[in-house]
This record gives sequence, structure tokens and C-alpha cells, in this order.
Amino acid sequence: MELSEIRNQLDHVDSELLRLFLERMALVDQVADIKKETHQPLYDPKREREILAKIHESSGASYASSADQFFRTLLELSRARQAAQLFIGSVAASRVAEMCAREQAVFPQTGRVACFGIEGSNAQMAADKLFPRGDLVFFDSFSAVVGAVKAGLCQFGVLPIENSSNGSVRAVYELLRTPDLSIVRGIRLKIRHVLLAQKDADISQIRTIYTHEQAAGQCNKFLSSLGGVDVVPCSSTAHAARRAAEAHDPSVAAIASEACAKLYGLRVAADEIQNNPNNDTRFLCITKGAVCYAGADRMSLVLSCENEAGALFHTISKISAHGINMCKLESVSIPGTNFSYRFYVDLDASIHQEGIVGLLSILEHSCESFQLLGNYSELIG
Repeated sequence: MELSEIRNQLDHVDSELLRLFLERMALVDQVADIKKETHQPLYDPKREREILAKIHESSGASYASSADQFFRTLLELSRARQAAQLFIGSVAASRVAEMCAREQAVFPQTGRVACFGIEGSNAQMAADKLFPRGDLVFFDSFSAVVGAVKAGLCQFGVLPIENSSNGSVRAVYELLRTPDLSIVRGIRLKIRHVLLAQKDADISQIRTIYTHEQAAGQCNKFLSSLGGVDVVPCSSTAHAARRAAEAHDPSVAAIASEACAKLYGLRVAADEIQNNPNNDTRFLCITKGAVCYAGADRMSLVLSCENEAGALFHTISKISAHGINMCKLESVSIPGTNFSYRFYVDLDASIHQEGIVGLLSILEHSCESFQLLGNYSELIG
């Protein structure tokens, strides 16, 4: 048989598959209506096991695995379709509805913005790019930034979430779960670290270096090359620069941004000292309430699964069945437990996307815990 003939037959089979798929989904809608009227649960594990057992028995050894995967995907799509009708009253569905109702066309250029650190910090640079005419208010901890937004003292808050070289800022993850907050913007900044010293100091004199622990990790190769220096952690690189300036001691220096040199009267003793030239940090902007802005295409979730084989796989498969790209998955240990974890998930998705409410609702009902953290766009600074 010629290739063209085989392809013609494949086209015919595909047409039949599509017709049967649409017929099946129409029947699924009827099932959802009956379940809604009779208050039956979405998930019927006995029924699904029976279906998959028949598929395995009928497909033969050569195709059993592929047939199993095909029908599991089909069942996931069917559940998602039913979820959109059954879980209209879910927390996720209500939050999406509120976000749609409060969606704003243009991200603001100004506002009162809570920012971690002091003048010259990387968070300040991120906040300035997000809000060119913003009124920045500095706080000395991540929790204070979140508290200021939650209390209404500031309209927005800017927090670092991860660095491409040194990983995530774990303390911020837990704070993102604060009720009634939303991530409304992200920004990715190229971080360029420099060594700042007194204007008359030589690099060979330096014995103490102030910096933030993340910056120290990002510059550990340079620090090792100095030999014998004492690295003192500070709450931010800008704080480190200020402490070094206040020491008035040629043996004391700081790792910070070049902007801090002018702010605190120091000189750049060594430039571009980070390990990786592609050293980016992501910052998130939060606000109070269920809010989003037009063009949002990244969605952040936090969830936890049963601690059993395949639980995370089945959760991820629900996302995959919708054809949605998962661009981030990170586990964070749950405080007070023995090796139990929450998972922070970022999706390339929008609240306006077809089927997204069903997906979020089914995740909410199938996971031990679930929270939609926000839908936003991310800038490259």
C-alpha cells in the first residue's frame, strides 16, 4: 500500500475519532447534568477502573500502554468538562469571576508601593521599573511588605521570588499564601553585582565584606578568589553598602549594586563579580483583593497532594490534558510536618482561557489544598 493511501485512511480514522469524541463529550454533558441534579460526586473511581480494565483487556499487549494513556487523557478531559458545570460555586471559580469583574485595562504607573530594603536595593530598582511614578515606602522584612499591603497602608508590594543562579527566596513563598492577596505583575531584572570599597582603599586590604546571603551565593567564586575574607550577612545589599560606608575602614567592603556607590560614597573596586553573567532575579508585585490586568498570561498556584504514589503525577496530568504549559514546579516543605510538601506551580495561562475554570475547580476538589495566587504578565527589565 502506498503512503498516500495509508494517509487517506488515517484521515478517515481521524475524522471518525473526532466525531466520536464530540459525541462522547455531549454525553458527558448529560452526565454532568444528572450529577448536578442528584448531587453525585464528580469523580467515580470504580467506574474509571472498570473502563481502563476493559481497555487494557481489549487493546492487546502491543498497544496496551498507549491505549491506557489515551483513555486516561480522555477521562481527564471528561472530568474537566463536568467540573466546569458542577463546580460553579467553587472557591476557584468565584475568585476567577471576581478577577474578571475587577479586571483593569492598564497597569498603573503610580501608587503607594511597599518595598523591601532601602534606597539602592534591587527591590527598589524593580519597583521603579514597575511604577515609574510610584511612591516607595521601604520596609525591613518581607512580612512587613505583605503586612502593609494587607492592612491597606500600601496599594502594592514588591518582593523577590527567585534568582536564576541561587534559587528561590523560600520565605516569600509562604507569604504569598496570605489570604486576599493577588500577584498582579512580575518583572525579571538582570542583577549585576560589584565590590564596593572606600575611595582610598585597595582590594588587597579588604578583610570584611558585607552583603546579602543571596548575593554571597551568586558571587562565591569571586569571594573564594580573595582568600581569607569574612563575609557578614545583611538584610539587603543596599544595607550592606550603607554599613560598609559607615565603617570608614579600608578593610571593610560590600557586595551590592553600582547604584549604591553613588548613594553611599563608595567606589567600585571590582565589577561584574557574579558567577554567571546571566544572573536574573524575578520579582513579584502583589495587591489586596482578587485583581488582574489585561494581558495577563502567567498564572501562579499553590497546592498539596496526598502523600501517595502517583498523586503528583495525576495532578500534573490534569494540567497536561488541557494543553497548558507548566513553566514552573517547585516543592516547599510544610512547616510543622515531617517531609510533607506544598507545590508552587506557574502556568502559561489566562483566566479567560477556555476550560481554565474547570481545570482550577477540579484541582481545588482533587488536591488536599489549593489556592490561586494570581494571573499576571511578566516584564523583562
